[in-house]
Amino acid sequence: MVEALEQLDKDIFIYLNNMHSPFWDAIMVFVSEKLVWIPFYLGLIGYLVWRYRRQSIPMLVMVLIAIGLADFVASGIMKPYFMRLRPCHDPSLSEFINIVEGCGGKFGFISSHAANTFALAVFFNLILSDRYLIFKIVLVAWAVVVTYSRIYLGVHFPADVLLGALLGSILAFLASLGYNILLRRYSYFQR
Repeated sequence: MVEALEQLDKDIFIYLNNMHSPFWDAIMVFVSEKLVWIPFYLGLIGYLVWRYRRQSIPMLVMVLIAIGLADFVASGIMKPYFMRLRPCHDPSLSEFINIVEGCGGKFGFISSHAANTFALAVFFNLILSDRYLIFKIVLVAWAVVVTYSRIYLGVHFPADVLLGALLGSILAFLASLGYNILLRRYSYFQR
């Protein structure tokens, strides 16, 4: 059963990884680069502080906890424990894979990019009102594109990114519960 799932994961990976072009190569490298998103993060922080004032403190603390835990669990626990080779390090895939730019570390299960981006996107989807529906959709679309870029670039299998997204989503849910508890418990954070 496990072997069949691993083979299915590899087959889906090969299919998705082979859908590439020079145009999309550049875009996916850009999307996958962590430092590219610093202006977005700074703008988001600035907006939250401006819009939510004191309420932004627990908001930012809880989203940082969710992202930090997602990154730690994915990179610090899961990758060393499972030691599943990234597709770009898997010798059985070398003739089928398109590696666009670099490969990263040796192990890829589970994806930190997926865990981190989904932690941020799901957290804000849970705590912001429906008045921010377009922003919420943009956050989820952003997380999906970043996550897909990891398969496209040849550095993660679909299961790596799906389970990374699940981990990030679960931690975001728990962080949103913590955020709501902080708001109820401490009147200082009320607007």
